Amino acid sequence: MSDDGKLSDAAILQDLKALGEIALAHKAPGSPLATHSETINGQQYDVFSNVPQNLGELYDLSLEQADETFLVCQQERYTFKQTHDMARRLARVLQDDYGIKKGDRVSVCARNSPEWCIAYMATTLLGAIVVPMNSWWTVAELEYGLKDSGSKLIFVDEARFQQLSTYKQALDIAILLIKPQIDTDLPEFYSLLEGVEPLSNAEVTALNIMPEDNASIMYTSGSTGMAKGVLSTHRNIINALYTWKFLKEIGEILRPELVEENPEHQPAILANVPLFHVTGSHAQFLASFAYLRKFVMMYKWDAEQALELIEQERISIFHGVPTMTWEIMHSPKFGSTDISSLRGVQSGGAPRPPEHLALMLQKFPEVAIPGLGYGLTETNAIGAIISGNFYEARPNSTGRPTVPVTSVQIVDEQNNILEAGEVGEICIKGPTIMQGYWNQPEATAEVIKDGWFYTGDIGKFDNLGFLIILDRAKDIVIRGGENIGCAEVEYAISEHPAVSEVSVYGIPDERLGEVPCATVMLKKDQSVQSTDLQEFLKTKIAAFKIPTRLFFQHEQLPRIAAGKIAKKQLRQQAIEQLQTVDPQTSE
Repeated sequence: MSDDGKLSDAAILQDLKALGEIALAHKAPGSPLATHSETINGQQYDVFSNVPQNLGELYDLSLEQADETFLVCQQERYTFKQTHDMARRLARVLQDDYGIKKGDRVSVCARNSPEWCIAYMATTLLGAIVVPMNSWWTVAELEYGLKDSGSKLIFVDEARFQQLSTYKQALDIAILLIKPQIDTDLPEFYSLLEGVEPLSNAEVTALNIMPEDNASIMYTSGSTGMAKGVLSTHRNIINALYTWKFLKEIGEILRPELVEENPEHQPAILANVPLFHVTGSHAQFLASFAYLRKFVMMYKWDAEQALELIEQERISIFHGVPTMTWEIMHSPKFGSTDISSLRGVQSGGAPRPPEHLALMLQKFPEVAIPGLGYGLTETNAIGAIISGNFYEARPNSTGRPTVPVTSVQIVDEQNNILEAGEVGEICIKGPTIMQGYWNQPEATAEVIKDGWFYTGDIGKFDNLGFLIILDRAKDIVIRGGENIGCAEVEYAISEHPAVSEVSVYGIPDERLGEVPCATVMLKKDQSVQSTDLQEFLKTKIAAFKIPTRLFFQHEQLPRIAAGKIAKKQLRQQAIEQLQTVDPQTSE
């Protein structure tokens, strides 16, 4: 240990060596988490050998604890067996009544709910491709996603149904309702299951769902235009889930104090992020089948309610974007809430400021191990991970590459592999990498080269192999874990008749990490208020994408030598100006 109580480099090196030896033994032939080499799409990958071959087999694992509680949402509680049964009944309905078959796309657009989970399960059971839609999208964004994916059917809650109501005939899509509070002749979720026999084991086996069959399309905001659909297979998702399980097990062998389960209570995770994100769908929901843990859903994020659920449901894992941890630590109820059941306080989806970690180490029990993960939708959330003493010693790092089936390298602009300390683009390879962007082969070819996914993130390895992210090559803002493509917001702002040109960028925010901000050049003799432009944008882009700060000017925006707008300069100017000027009145 160093003088400040953190692991020294020598101690870290010793632990890393021990971890490496444990990992080698853990992935050896005969081990439950053994790996082997396999050729997929012409590339050699290490993959897990003894894991479910498809998501249907993953769901079957839940029957090992059939009568334990699985899905919890407000007043609803379902056991593993009840959930499994409903998913198989819904799969029969989709197959027999709606003609859904392998390869068909089925969308889900709703708030978190048991019905969302069951719809996901039923769709993938059949070998159809589930398309989790962003429930914050506007009508135009939702229409784009449905058309782009070619979905034959969509599960929606009432709010999303109201959005779609004027478009449903033009879209030519079947609509199934989740918890409607209105009179309608459209089928309601639970009414479809009444009197229906679940698909039998023989019927599911006959579907012959293979590891390389496509399983999901998840839309992600990138650096250009509309969101892109990330296409993943059953193998991609399964290998992501078992990567986390592998890391958990080898970590617990090295450090028994990292054991997440509380022997007094059933393992439980608080589902506090939207299920349409890989953090929600993969790291929280699907991983719960591998861990046989209770999945407690929140209708929407609220720090005080989260603390109540941690106490009431004896939550063992709190896992969300860093903003959520920050909010519960600052809640007036934090000190009076029993959080002794917590065994892990983890984060993904966005960087966590080091000062957040320092506060966590003060406020959470020692057994509530802090952790941080780095991954992307395109990698099914796999990349690097850090926790416990490693995290305390390296708070600026996002961890080491996730063993045993994932590789990470840093390359320069000429594609040379860089050594420790050298800065370049982060590239990830492994069986969790997406198949590509749906209907976008050119965009796919730009980011997948020889099996490596080029993330667009800029970083370096330190002397002990810990990954440090420095910047993003992609032009995005990460607001509380939600990716916002700057180009999409710029396009929307440019449609306003008073706007000549615009630049959108992120500025720091203590709670959300960063928020979108824009500098706008107005046309000669034109004037517009921030509130008016924000109102204009409400019909064009989702609310979370609308810039919270707007600066207006009539001069051309500054340029760099290549003629592009000097976005970094504008960002710095905005940060400095916000310290002295109210931007809502800046014209």
